[in-house]
Amino acid sequence: MSVSSGTKSEAAPERAAPRRALIVKFGQIGDVIMAIPAARALYDAGYDITWVCGKAARPLLACYGWIHIVPVDDRAIVRGSLLERVRAVGAFWAKVLLTRYDLCATLYYDRRYHLVTLPIRARRKLALSAKTRSETLIPGRHHTDEYERVLLHREDGYRPRSAAPVRPDTLPASPLPAAVAERRIMLAPGGTSNLMGEQVLRRWPVASYVLLAQALLQRGWELVLMGGPEDAWVRPHFEGVPYTDCIGTLSLPEVIRACDSCDAVITHDTGPLHMAGLSTACLLGIFGPTDPATRVPRRPGALGIWGGQDFACRPCYDGRDFAPCQFNGCMHQVTPDLVLRELDRALEARSRGTSVPWHVISAGPDPYGSEALIQVQ
Repeated sequence: MSVSSGTKSEAAPERAAPRRALIVKFGQIGDVIMAIPAARALYDAGYDITWVCGKAARPLLACYGWIHIVPVDDRAIVRGSLLERVRAVGAFWAKVLLTRYDLCATLYYDRRYHLVTLPIRARRKLALSAKTRSETLIPGRHHTDEYERVLLHREDGYRPRSAAPVRPDTLPASPLPAAVAERRIMLAPGGTSNLMGEQVLRRWPVASYVLLAQALLQRGWELVLMGGPEDAWVRPHFEGVPYTDCIGTLSLPEVIRACDSCDAVITHDTGPLHMAGLSTACLLGIFGPTDPATRVPRRPGALGIWGGQDFACRPCYDGRDFAPCQFNGCMHQVTPDLVLRELDRALEARSRGTSVPWHVISAGPDPYGSEALIQVQ
């Protein structure tokens, strides 16, 4: 199961005098990971890459030897008082204003971020904009490919192959001990939180995770729970269920290595989905209000399960907001039995040494009468 390497081939030609690219993407781990292949494509095209990032993304980006990091206080810039924002933006400007860049890319639609980069000197400046096709992420397309199209200013034409995730150059040892069971499965029931707030509609119901965990344990398999410090609320739901607790205890690079030490990772549309996309584990992502075709990591062994078949409201996420949904029916439609069945299929293929391309299935009523409609996309 392969993920693109971020290292250069020994046979690669000498690089010409580099151009300079400044990428502004503070956080939201999933978006950062989906933008890294575009940054790598810029690097391969002869750019030195400088990335402006916040506290959360910094440990991950530091694992890419070809990325220079400019750290900022993103919390102060986004959520701070007026004085805190002025100080944080001033500190950022002090680090970059003396350098002239060939490209300054602000990977946000929000005009507040555009103002932050306003005084930066660059031969070409771009920011995401819904007004210009060349600077917007086309709905329905994978964000990784769209970031690459926008950053490299490519024509919007025939592109038969998607970009794969780029695995970090260096990672620490796995924080998990050697597995003691036939299979080790990681679940990430939390997440969906960032500086802009919580997006709970993305979550598969925690009760479904518990039922799935119980089914896995009945097989004698090992269970790992993953999440950030803000996911401590998950623990009481798994009371009485034996598991290895990795909630809030690992750095982002350690999360990737922990995923490597598991046979499969199961989660919904959140940061751990993209972290697992950088690993060697089988990956099952559960979706409802967001379109999995735009987010499932494009690498072998990755599967998106999309609930809400036949729902008129799916997907309801417009890139910024969700519908005011009171019952997350699309996520409830994905049952633990369905996830378990797809997990078995993925693990069986892995055991045979079969490389299964990434794909998406939809779960819902079957007009032919069986339990679920499975559509491979």
